[in-house]
Amino acid sequence: MLGLLCLFAMAWVTPLVIVVLSSMKTPIEQSQSGTLALPENAAMILDNISSASELSGIGNGILSSLIYAFVGSVTAVIVASSAAYSIAMLKIRFPFFWFLLIYSGTVFPFQMYLMPLFQMYQSVGLYDTRMGMLLFYSAIAVPFCLFVFRNYFIGMQQEVFEAAALDGASSFQTYLRVLLPMAKAPALFLFVTQFSWIWNDFLFGQVLAKSDDVRPVMTSLALLSGTYGTGTVPQQMAGALT
Repeated sequence: MLGLLCLFAMAWVTPLVIVVLSSMKTPIEQSQSGTLALPENAAMILDNISSASELSGIGNGILSSLIYAFVGSVTAVIVASSAAYSIAMLKIRFPFFWFLLIYSGTVFPFQMYLMPLFQMYQSVGLYDTRMGMLLFYSAIAVPFCLFVFRNYFIGMQQEVFEAAALDGASSFQTYLRVLLPMAKAPALFLFVTQFSWIWNDFLFGQVLAKSDDVRPVMTSLALLSGTYGTGTVPQQMAGALT
């Protein structure tokens, strides 16, 4: 068992070691030495990080991705939880229809509405803006979050909400003070999963943003490869390390 754990640890650590060692080398040294060879001058990592930042604007990309991931995830969780509460708990007309209408957003592949979304963003002035990116990342996460919250709320004990109603709590007070504290587990799960997805997204960042101030980090990293794949490996590794 210990040997298996060591094997998994090596499989996880080895790529990180390669990235660190490669970021400490010059392009010539990287091409002439082995992948795991020690660098001649470890201080080269600072020059490579500086060059990577100048070429790709990765500092702005990190800031933009943090904003998109945090705000988009929080907004999606709040909107989806309130919608799921209305559909699952409140007596609205045709609740299952509204659930299917919102959840149908996950049926179609992203590539199907990529170009219509691009054209719409250009026509309304949201293209290459942080507000446009925030709106997109928040909206695209709502259907899946709604699906998780609705199924979780349906399985909860109805007596809890009946007791809150008897105590004089309004629907909003029940949602805010009773439902949300009980739904911490799915809310945290959805926040982490959506944060990770937004942080790692490349496709929509490439299509909907072009300036350094708006471009997310994964799109910024792609710039280090160069237009024709002429980027240097040390700079790419230094960019990935940051």
